Amino acid sequence: MSAQPAFLMTEPSHYGVSYEINPWMRPRVWGADPAAHLLRAQGLWRDVKAVIEREGGAVHEAPGAPGLPDMVFPANAAVILDGRALLARFRHPERAREETPFGVVFETLRRAGIVREVAANRGIIQEGAGDCIWDAARRLFWVGSGPRSSPESAAMIADHFGAEVVSLPLATDRYYHLDTCFCPLPGGEILYYPPALDEEARRQLRDRVSPELLIEASDDDAQRFCVNAVAVGGALVMSHPSADLEQRVVERGYRVAGVDVSPFILSGGGAFCMTLRLDLSSIDEPHAIQPAPRILQEVAA
Repeated sequence: MSAQPAFLMTEPSHYGVSYEINPWMRPRVWGADPAAHLLRAQGLWRDVKAVIEREGGAVHEAPGAPGLPDMVFPANAAVILDGRALLARFRHPERAREETPFGVVFETLRRAGIVREVAANRGIIQEGAGDCIWDAARRLFWVGSGPRSSPESAAMIADHFGAEVVSLPLATDRYYHLDTCFCPLPGGEILYYPPALDEEARRQLRDRVSPELLIEASDDDAQRFCVNAVAVGGALVMSHPSADLEQRVVERGYRVAGVDVSPFILSGGGAFCMTLRLDLSSIDEPHAIQPAPRILQEVAA
């Protein structure tokens, strides 16, 4: 059984910022020079991919689609555990059009043996791993709700995967998905931004996580999407953090692999949003998947 972490990323040739469905989106900034912004975004996307691969991850590429700029954020496409993918249902029509092409991507992954099952959503608004984050240390899902995913999604996820679920309602549209403000780390720590969680969510967190395992991000680090991080190997791939946050993370035994995701923050996304972990497992061993074919051409055919 391979222990190599596996991720889905969507190539960014169709990325752009052309509408506003969260407070971060800046279509006017993008529109001032879209060709230059796209060229920079493509280069930085390749940098994120290269860092994940350098840290020991395998990246499976999927194609984007014209007119669907936010497909570059596949974290929202599905929830995956033990090789089972539960497809997302998006709240906004701009992103709901991604459901069909992502369905094709996941069928391709299934045929390639990378996931073993693909299930349609039951009609409940639930925006993938952006609002449903697996905590491997505790063997449970932390589930966000409010701005995007419906509160009812927590019961759907618990029933589908047979896993424990802890609901964390979000407090503000600015941190519209849980992954923008909450990141479980492999050693059991939780990196998070407290003001993004409502009072009930903060209570749930205090009840389940020892205070010494909580790492609070500052306003500045949250605004730079540092909490939207990817754990791979012993590294955290994240937007370049402040010296203070980096020191606190390093003291816990992690390495920081800083990346520039500024073109993607113009759409409200960071490193975690740009990836979807494919091999998460509810047992000690990661879900075994087949070696990665490059799926880009297969899906596009």
